[in-house]
Amino acid sequence: MPSIIIAFPKIEDAVNIKNVLVRNGYGVNATCTTGAQVVTIANELDDGIIICGYRFSDMHYSQLNGYLPKGFEMLLIASANKLEECTDNNIVCLSMPIKMADLISTLEMMHYNISRRRKREKDKPKARTEEEKAIISKAKLVLMERNNMTEEEAHRYIQKNSMDSGTNMVEMAEMILRLM
Repeated sequence: MPSIIIAFPKIEDAVNIKNVLVRNGYGVNATCTTGAQVVTIANELDDGIIICGYRFSDMHYSQLNGYLPKGFEMLLIASANKLEECTDNNIVCLSMPIKMADLISTLEMMHYNISRRRKREKDKPKARTEEEKAIISKAKLVLMERNNMTEEEAHRYIQKNSMDSGTNMVEMAEMILRLM
């Protein structure tokens, strides 16, 4: 579950929203009254959702959004005429007065987006280090010299054997170097 930070100029508003979220099974990491508090807490967390009002004593919601680290999404709760000024497509907006069902369903949608982004980042292949690239290149050179292969054929050979054996290409290249 992503981290949730609630920030409103009046602590009572933040506590009321926190109570609703806790009753619906969400964990709230912090309640804040200033943008600086939000930024400080957000910098300690990986990602999450900021539920906030339009203006704080020290900054505007758009400034706060600019200071947030990568991985955080903002849910702005304000009056309808204030939301008309919100032109940033990265900010999710709910108009006051809010219905609790709308708040919960919006949070579920934002939670789903964060989960999807986490999964995509986790599934992204890791870049090879220079050392790993060198090992693969050496194995290709050995295959090219000994088996009279082209560079592409050597690469495909390493790739196919690594897939067939369930190992990664670097491990397969190391096995080839050890055998030859």
